[in-house]
Amino acid sequence: MRRGLKFVPLALLLLTLLELAVFVLVGRAVGFGAALLLVFAASLLGLVLLRREGMRAWRRFRAAAQAGQPPGPQVTDGLVGLVGALLLALPGLVSGAVGLLLLVPPLRRLAGGGVRRTAERRVSSMVAGDLFGPRRVRVYPGAPQPAPAPSPQSPPAGQSTQPGPAIEGEIVDR
Repeated sequence: MRRGLKFVPLALLLLTLLELAVFVLVGRAVGFGAALLLVFAASLLGLVLLRREGMRAWRRFRAAAQAGQPPGPQVTDGLVGLVGALLLALPGLVSGAVGLLLLVPPLRRLAGGGVRRTAERRVSSMVAGDLFGPRRVRVYPGAPQPAPAPSPQSPPAGQSTQPGPAIEGEIVDR
């Protein structure tokens, strides 16, 4: 995780250069005033959506918690919506376009699935079960293998390297 953080300044610089280049290209195509108005309108829309998405995420989280359901799906959907609205609120055409795409329902579900998978990998299986409910797992047939000593190259716990067809099943942690 920390090794990737050293590239953040470079990524921000490249993103700024990309935003400027796109703004200049759009400005040449439609005029400087129209490009500036487009950036301003997108930022204003993002600010309005930021408030709406935040309130929507909070209401859905509370409803799930009161109903005794796992709040994970509501949290991930709300997080993707908030990131999309925040990107739309930032001044820039590229970040605005990405933010707008994150607010489109099919792409929002796709991004939410990625957020969920990342969260499930980073927390224990018990916490993931509490957040997202019962999960589907792959079970490989065959004789049980003795657990090897963990090494830096071995896959994380719960991932098998056994070949063969997977059998889908559900594990309920309750």
